[in-house]
Amino acid sequence: MRVIAGRRDGASDEELAGQVAEGRQDALAVLYERHAATVFAIAAQSLDRGAAEEIVQDVFLSLWRNAGSYAPERGPFRPWLLQIARFRTANELRRRRRRPAVAEDEEDGSRLANLSQEGPAQDEIAWEEYRREVLRSAFDKLPPLERQAVGLAFFDELSHRQVAQALSLPLGTTKSRIRAGLRRLRVRLAPLVAGLAGVALLAALLARFAAERRKFARDERALAVVTSSDSESLRAHAAPGVSEATHGVYRFRAGSPTAILTLSRFAPAPAGRVYQAWVRHGTEWTSLGTAVPDASGHARLVADAPALSRRPDAFEVTLEPSGGSREPTGPPVIVWTAAR
Repeated sequence: MRVIAGRRDGASDEELAGQVAEGRQDALAVLYERHAATVFAIAAQSLDRGAAEEIVQDVFLSLWRNAGSYAPERGPFRPWLLQIARFRTANELRRRRRRPAVAEDEEDGSRLANLSQEGPAQDEIAWEEYRREVLRSAFDKLPPLERQAVGLAFFDELSHRQVAQALSLPLGTTKSRIRAGLRRLRVRLAPLVAGLAGVALLAALLARFAAERRKFARDERALAVVTSSDSESLRAHAAPGVSEATHGVYRFRAGSPTAILTLSRFAPAPAGRVYQAWVRHGTEWTSLGTAVPDASGHARLVADAPALSRRPDAFEVTLEPSGGSREPTGPPVIVWTAAR
């Protein structure tokens, strides 16, 4: 694993973590460069190199997807991040200890031939993945303190005691927040879960399972681009008539088909319209997809296409009909064009 020496940027870790929560990929890259080597060293003390590298990816992927779980008022960022790394390492060691010992097979392979082929059914696996996906959608609606505790316990797979340590809270308070958050989630999710049945349930679960697996793999590729030293960031500014604060950052890496676009300070799209992002190579436009900014005007798009492995000649975000368009037709909102 290649780890770069940390940049000496003026921003503190805590400021950078806040920027990551706002969708700033460059802020995540700085945090990765500052702390990835230490996270790897912690994991490598107990795990083999391959497993330690996976811990690094897991920790920073979790930070990228759930940056809001860090609360600066609870303490500095670095001890918090390293504590998460230690928890992840300890959990991996526990999982390994629970695995059955592998006995050598006879020369004729009879032991392997007689093993039961039973395992979790596809629908059981899909249900677990679907449950996580639905919970994520409801998770953002929790009160901040409950969201923080439930996020660490559920998405980061920490024990209640580990969550209490990460938040510097009494164990009883931590358990109460987790229980309260889960109660709210159960109330919100009950109608949705009860409304799915029979064949429709199975079809929905399998579809969600496949989509979640693809999304996770795409996020891992995006993280590799964001944290790479040879990736490039291009900043698009507001088009005429749009608030000057509105902007976007397109990040790509030569040779990688995955690119990331972060939108910032976007106003809600007018009724019947949607923001759609585009990159241009020569005269050919490639859609990055549509985006719905959150309450603070931020959104992130991760796209995969062969054309994205090359530096674009231009990229922009336009307002298109709600179903999206095959090529840019609406007014531009932000624009970047390569210097000639």
